[in-house]
Amino acid sequence: MGFIQKHGLGIGVCLAIAFPSWLLGKAFPVVGGAVIAIVMGMVIAMFWNDKGKAEAGIKWTSKMILQSAVVLLGFGMNLGVIFQTGKQSLPIIVCTITTSLLIAWILKRVLHIHRNTAVLVGVGSSICGGSAIAASAPVIEADEDEIAQAIAVIFFFNVLAAIFFPILGKAIGFDTMHGDAFGIFAGTAINDTSSVTAAASTWDSMWKLGSQTLNKAVTVKLTRTLAIIPITFGLSIMQAKKNAKAGKAANQFSLKKAFPMFILYFLLAAIITTVSVHMGVNVQVFHPITELSKFFIVMAMAAIGLSSNIIKLIKTGGKPIVLGASCWIGITLVSLALQHLMHIW
Repeated sequence: MGFIQKHGLGIGVCLAIAFPSWLLGKAFPVVGGAVIAIVMGMVIAMFWNDKGKAEAGIKWTSKMILQSAVVLLGFGMNLGVIFQTGKQSLPIIVCTITTSLLIAWILKRVLHIHRNTAVLVGVGSSICGGSAIAASAPVIEADEDEIAQAIAVIFFFNVLAAIFFPILGKAIGFDTMHGDAFGIFAGTAINDTSSVTAAASTWDSMWKLGSQTLNKAVTVKLTRTLAIIPITFGLSIMQAKKNAKAGKAANQFSLKKAFPMFILYFLLAAIITTVSVHMGVNVQVFHPITELSKFFIVMAMAAIGLSSNIIKLIKTGGKPIVLGASCWIGITLVSLALQHLMHIW
């Protein structure tokens, strides 16, 4: 009962946006329900500054419903395909992460951006947006303003990617008969899981691919998300050295905090599906679950749109926006170039 009192209003608002967005996405698949939900949420947020009792439910939806959607997607996937996809995309993942971190390091010096802001934007761009920022911030002792600014920058480019990447994919000639090329592109070039799922869902809707692209993109993205662990560990060592010179105690690396547990649940769901299908269960049994996961994605997009403040970001962002844009463009170009060299498209 306490949960409903605290979160019910915010969850209800997200549902109220998600239902029409879901239906409009079915009617206009070239746009897709996820993008419609983001845009509707952003428009409402421009006029609804003080969300009051709805705030807690909106935040819960943007995090927990999205992670639940990813877990449910596992019920439509084969474990062998997951490992094959992760192996196929690994060179691209390594190169895009390296590119983003190098750009962040260079622009930190050139533009004289504060170290913590540069680290958070670079890590958020290269790995998985808000999750990477949340894992890294305590390690480098970032304050609330630095965290908020980095998340806002990442969110801004996430929304742009969710809206424009499907258009870009069509323009440059990605194969529309299956979702492999665009799925790998979305999984390696888009920062946050939310926008990865939004862009992939839109591509599936555009070309009536079911959940081919979504499955591919989520698998690639979760493989990429695992980089949180070594990156956070490396940052903890650097911060320890910095604090030692200043005579301060350092925040220690925590595997429990760094590892996103929903990845483990996603893999468990895939194991259940793989074993069940091997034992003769029809894969269509899991279809309602994967459809529910798509609706959850739309619902999470509504929450993320409601949490945005694009006007404030544009007014105060400045150099961090330039840094975020540079990382985003660099990752996009490297992902496309490597896919072309590897004959994925």
